[in-house]
Amino acid sequence: MEKTKLVIVCGPTASGKTSAAVELALALGGEVISADSMQVYKFMDIGTAKPTVEEQRGIPHHLISVVRPDEEYTAAHFKTDAAKKISEIAGRGKNPVIAGGTGLYIKALTQGLFDGPQADWELRRELLEVAASKGREALHEMLKKVDPIKAASIHPNNVHRVIRAIEVFELAGKPISSLQKAHSFNESPYVCLKIGLDPGKEALNGAIERRVDKMVSDGLLEETKALIDMGYGYDLKPMRGLGYKEMSGFLKGEYGFEEAVSLIKRDTRLYAKRQLTWFRKDTEIKWFAPTEKEKILSQAAEFLG
Repeated sequence: MEKTKLVIVCGPTASGKTSAAVELALALGGEVISADSMQVYKFMDIGTAKPTVEEQRGIPHHLISVVRPDEEYTAAHFKTDAAKKISEIAGRGKNPVIAGGTGLYIKALTQGLFDGPQADWELRRELLEVAASKGREALHEMLKKVDPIKAASIHPNNVHRVIRAIEVFELAGKPISSLQKAHSFNESPYVCLKIGLDPGKEALNGAIERRVDKMVSDGLLEETKALIDMGYGYDLKPMRGLGYKEMSGFLKGEYGFEEAVSLIKRDTRLYAKRQLTWFRKDTEIKWFAPTEKEKILSQAAEFLG
């Protein structure tokens, strides 16, 4: 059976992935599938930089606004949903273009994913208490002792993933790193062209600065307030995402508005750095500056034949 060809546009936040993906879809008869772990949530439009109707330029976009903020959505959900959308798009004679900065989603889709045991909510509560009382580093140290390989790939601030890795070890009796290796696809069902966008540090930091300022002027604070008013609490996973976490801190009186905006910019720069570190490990990615539009289009056209 012939494998489906996928064009994947990845890279750090604010690097121009949406624009590049739309340009490719327009030129090559494609539809865009978002690989963004925040854009899946409804009611969270400004802080997640969802593409506007104007930015979509008539190109169908998929896996945006699919679940409520209080619903769980994992890389496993994405893998299943994206595979279905890819099949539908290819069935229409169109080319699927995957665009996003959530490396784990792209990895799950192209290399497979170990689903693991079901969540143990009591254990998760205990581990959350460790993080709250002893700090995130202490929790990360717990993971290091049982799975140093996985610990090296997860930032201590990513408490959700640290807890999941410890949980899998406790329930399965084996490190998640070895289980993931054993359960990945023997052979990917897709042939992929991975296009990475890297504007360079200075240009990227400038783009982040402008993006955050636009989010604020577009009403990020009001959007955060509206989510709280709808009953979505500060402790929900998406409410701890970039932008919402800092605006929530302001609303709780932890710091002033200007400091909140400053923190969003700082945290976004740090996040972009972590994204680049993740993607740089993937040797299949061909890197371009976002301005190299003709080169990107030429590469994709040649790949699709």
